[in-house]
Amino acid sequence: MSEYVVTNPATGAQGAVFPPATDAELDAALGSADTAHRTWSRTSTLAERTALVQRVAELHVERREALAEIIVREMGKPLDQALGEVDFSGAIYSYYAENGEKFLADEQIDLLDGEGSAFVRRSSLGALLGIMPWNFPYYQVARFAGPNLVLGNTILLKHAGQCPESAAAIEQIFHDAGFPEGAYVNIYASNEQIAELIADPRLVGVSLTGSERAGAAVAEVAGRNLKKVVLELGGSDPFILLSTDDMDATVDAAVSGRIDNNGQACNAAKRFVVLGDLYEDFLARFTAKLTQPTPSDPMADGTVLGPLSSALAADRLDEQVERAIAQGATVVARGERSGTYFPSVVLTGVTAQMDAHHEEFFGPVAIVYSVPDEAAAVTLANDTPFGLGSYLFSTDSEQVLRVADQIEAGMVFVNGVGLDSPELPFGGIKRSGFGRELGRFGIEEFVNRKMIRILK
Repeated sequence: MSEYVVTNPATGAQGAVFPPATDAELDAALGSADTAHRTWSRTSTLAERTALVQRVAELHVERREALAEIIVREMGKPLDQALGEVDFSGAIYSYYAENGEKFLADEQIDLLDGEGSAFVRRSSLGALLGIMPWNFPYYQVARFAGPNLVLGNTILLKHAGQCPESAAAIEQIFHDAGFPEGAYVNIYASNEQIAELIADPRLVGVSLTGSERAGAAVAEVAGRNLKKVVLELGGSDPFILLSTDDMDATVDAAVSGRIDNNGQACNAAKRFVVLGDLYEDFLARFTAKLTQPTPSDPMADGTVLGPLSSALAADRLDEQVERAIAQGATVVARGERSGTYFPSVVLTGVTAQMDAHHEEFFGPVAIVYSVPDEAAAVTLANDTPFGLGSYLFSTDSEQVLRVADQIEAGMVFVNGVGLDSPELPFGGIKRSGFGRELGRFGIEEFVNRKMIRILK
């Protein structure tokens, strides 16, 4: 059985253990979600549902300090960043509350022949399962639950084992906002129990954010049972520098893109692909700024880099760095690890023959490459099994569009990082998964687009 317990990565202190659900409890949870869909979802109006989701947004704002402190304890996110995550989550709920009517409006179809009319009416499908990771405990839930509850789908939410407190706090918000029993249910389930849930005919779809391994396992079970799946998996996003008129600002963006959330973000900039004549200058400034923040107490004012999420996460990252060095990578800078506190690392000399060239480093490790020209930059950027996001820096507007068209990724951010917003669709291609969250597309994944044709 999975263990749900808070172990503070900054101190090692263990909090309360949350007992995993029994099979009977999970059956009851799914039953309540199915019943809520058959009753509340089908009888409530869109206006009523959007009002409830807007109240969820307000409660995130009202409880932001307490919510933020929970995830600092759970996974070590610096407090300022934790507060920002809570605020962003609230903004996502508000976005869907404010735009639900527009997104779900009937869509007229121009008939090619014949009399009468036709249109598409969007409606809910049923009970959904969300499987969420530890690195953004509130944000990941918001981008799944917000649009689907506006639509009328009901939610079972399995959070990561190290996030039981935030999982409970989110469920409490939905209860306090006025959602009926079964509309949003937090479940402390094991992987084996999840497989059984997916197979149950009362569940209609699954959304997972997590590792490739987890995504493949869930997709396999869902495929056998003909269930719709949305997957947001890993990433090794390139940061491509082709030209700049402000190297300091570009370096600041590169540093922020690498160490936000202690470097533990799927869409973080991880591989830095720099045109040859800019390489030495960029590497020197980037290394100096990236290694400047000292990993420190995530609750302290001004902390930029906290601990990694767990001792296991730190061990895994350490092993990856050591293996890269053993295979021939050059260490430009590397501090001394202390438990879960993992200082930034800069590597160069990584080649396609090394594991590091193809792996995702989930922590403050940056690989910097030099390329001779634009074509080589595109080739290197695309030489990865992942295709989540990318960052492109250039002062040439024609080059920007030319290169953006060639990047194999679900997202391209030009001349900036941290530009995510509720209206912008989020998702990837290749081994980064499929489907989209946020924006208009986020409400379109688990929907019945019912065509209604009227002759007279």
